[in-house]
Amino acid sequence: MKRFVAMRSLSGPARSKSRRCAFVAAWLISLWSCGLALAASPSLRVIQPRGVQRGTDAELTFQGARLQDTEEVFFYEPGFQVKKLEVVNASTVKAVVAVASDCRLGEHVAQLRTRSGVSEFRTFYVGPFPAVAEKEPNTEFDQAQPIDLNVTVTGVVQAEDVDHFAVQAKKGQRISVEVEGLRLGLTMFDPYVAILDSKRFELAASDDSPLLRQDCACSIIAPEDGTYVIAIREAAYGGNGNCQYRMHVGTFPRPTAVYPPGGPRGGTLKVRFIGDPAGDFEETVQLPAVAEENFGLVPVRDGVTAPSANPFRLFEHGNALEQEPNDDFAHATVVQLPNAFNGIIEKPGDVDLFKFQAKKGQVFDIECYARRVRSPLDPVVNLYYANGRGITGNDDSRGPDSYFRVTIPADGEYVIRVADHLGRGGPDFVYRLEFHAPKPELTLGIPRVARYSQYRQWIVVPRGNRFATLITAARRNFGGAVQLTPENLPPGIKVVAPPMAPNLSVMPVVFEAAADAPIGGRLVDLTAKPVDPKIPVVGHYRNRADLIVGSPGQSLYWWRDVDRIPVVVAEEVPFRLEIVQPKSSIVQNGSKQLKIVAHRKEGFDAAIRVEFPFRPPGIGAASAITIPAKATEALYPLNASSGAQPGQWPIYVIGSADVGGAVWVASQMATLEVSPPYVQFAIQRTAVEQGQGTEIVCTIEQRQPFEGKARAELLGLPAKVTAPVLEFTKDTKELVFPVQTDKTSPPGRHRSVFCQATIMVNGEPVVHRLASTELRIDKPLPPKPNQPAPKPTTAPKPAPKPAAPRPVRLTRLQKLRLEAKKRAEAAKRAGGSR
Repeated sequence: MKRFVAMRSLSGPARSKSRRCAFVAAWLISLWSCGLALAASPSLRVIQPRGVQRGTDAELTFQGARLQDTEEVFFYEPGFQVKKLEVVNASTVKAVVAVASDCRLGEHVAQLRTRSGVSEFRTFYVGPFPAVAEKEPNTEFDQAQPIDLNVTVTGVVQAEDVDHFAVQAKKGQRISVEVEGLRLGLTMFDPYVAILDSKRFELAASDDSPLLRQDCACSIIAPEDGTYVIAIREAAYGGNGNCQYRMHVGTFPRPTAVYPPGGPRGGTLKVRFIGDPAGDFEETVQLPAVAEENFGLVPVRDGVTAPSANPFRLFEHGNALEQEPNDDFAHATVVQLPNAFNGIIEKPGDVDLFKFQAKKGQVFDIECYARRVRSPLDPVVNLYYANGRGITGNDDSRGPDSYFRVTIPADGEYVIRVADHLGRGGPDFVYRLEFHAPKPELTLGIPRVARYSQYRQWIVVPRGNRFATLITAARRNFGGAVQLTPENLPPGIKVVAPPMAPNLSVMPVVFEAAADAPIGGRLVDLTAKPVDPKIPVVGHYRNRADLIVGSPGQSLYWWRDVDRIPVVVAEEVPFRLEIVQPKSSIVQNGSKQLKIVAHRKEGFDAAIRVEFPFRPPGIGAASAITIPAKATEALYPLNASSGAQPGQWPIYVIGSADVGGAVWVASQMATLEVSPPYVQFAIQRTAVEQGQGTEIVCTIEQRQPFEGKARAELLGLPAKVTAPVLEFTKDTKELVFPVQTDKTSPPGRHRSVFCQATIMVNGEPVVHRLASTELRIDKPLPPKPNQPAPKPTTAPKPAPKPAAPRPVRLTRLQKLRLEAKKRAEAAKRAGGSR
């Protein structure tokens, strides 16, 4: 109202101009506040329903926050086509998706791209059967909900809830049940399932299973025509609204293992499915020519498909199969490298031995795949000479699986032995041993900025701005510098990525978007190569989302890995960040203030939180600083240790502001030079009585030439102790600080005193923290006892004095001797007084 009255008080052109300015300012503020409300990172909480049937059109509902400007759904695997995308509101987006008839069964990943960013990725499932919703009441056995065979029941287990479903089956017909519960990635849900006959006798039950981890599956052959009831509940009778399940019920085969559990890429192989209640069965399969993520063999019997695959290894070489009996050295199965060795620990106490030839100096990484192909086996693997003398072995280097590296000591025969850790065994305790010659491996990733979160595990670049991240590179079996080689980036984006130093495992990377870059994005296979072209390896990106974390010890129960990263161009945001390029270095054991400038759009005044993510070796920094509201710059304090690695290092800052949610932008890639110090000081320790003065002597050694005058000061002095700031030049060899204490200065040994030198280089201060020392402050010695007051005397007329000789400065040793002498005299006087 006051503003309105003030405007009314103006007249003529002044009033008109004021109104126009006020209107423009209000319009800009309104425009940016509206735009900024759309510019915050979207968030995706869940995809519903938790699964769809392949070969159909399905409606998926994406639920989260800040989704009102959604434009696209990213799927990480083929088989999905979005036919319609509808934004319901800021928290809900619906998509009609055509699911291909040959879409891979099992878990899939999707995320949303909005005009302002990209969401987390979430999972959903693809199954072979139509869905049937659970209908209450079905808690009691005699309330079992009738369902057909070969359907997928979708339901929720509440606390102390048991859901019952009734099916009709003929004698000899297979009834299989498989549950997706914990695998849905919503909550710590441990499902239990049982198949009962009409008289309530339990025919089969399952809690956890090696094949499905914490989820369960069971199968029976119907002993007679009639009704069979499936009961599902939480294993401990718990439950809540997040305990959703997808329960597949039908006549499908549900083997628990496949043997051999791996085969040659591109080959044709006969495999045997094990553990189905109708008996084992064989199938000839054509294996893909290239490795596939999450590859498995899907069992099919009598035209009915299992809802999930049995994991299967794809290997570059063929197979060798165990031949029983092979339980001792004399009967070890003779095999040849480089084939993989396959076997089954068929009964409790069983062990398998393989004999093979190897040459001196050969190096092998020996991997045992058992739990990683969902076998119940907990393998223990040992390598021996042919005469039985042990060489090496391993139990759990790969979780429950075994791994070790060995260098063959001599030409000859060797025996490798596989057993279960607890001596267990069974028909589905399958395993395979693969021998790999060590070769270079490189895996890329992004460090997490929040525990159990995907936050900033993506690249979102606002138009005309920048985004930056750290990229990790895990090298194996090689060393040296690594260069990022991104391809297939969205139009208008370029990357600034200096090579990663050989001694580092992270590199700073800045993504820049042109002002006219089209809003959009892609899933990008982020790659890197060694700078040395003689090292034949290409590294690929990998990221893991922790979906279910629980006790004990915050254990990870369910997760999902992806092999690409979303890179998107987003709408313009109202601020940019810039590092003012330093004109001087930061020296070892020194410090520097890095100037950060915020370029704000008119009307945007929010505070900006700034981080300095990449720390060159030996460089430390605050976790974050804040550019205050309406301010345009701030100083970021850096410090260097004495062992900071000299060199030219790439650096950036990244900052966020609240614009209806966090928006992140980065500075340009600047350069920070780390150098040795210009000077080095050596400081002598000293002692002084309270109220007296002393000197602290510093000898100076020049390490680098500099021009002009520099300043040196003592810091860390105790209370009520002073020393002046001194100047020195490149020619100064020694500084003497006069130090003055007070009668109340704290006595004791003060070891925090150090010298700081500031040298101006290119108009910028280069701050050195140089040598430290100890200042000891003593209480004055007591006066001599019974000493009469001195008589007043008339001072004679002073004669002219010759020029005083230059005082001789005592060494540290001389000072200590003098102090010892004074203490001895004081003790003698004190003794005489008694």
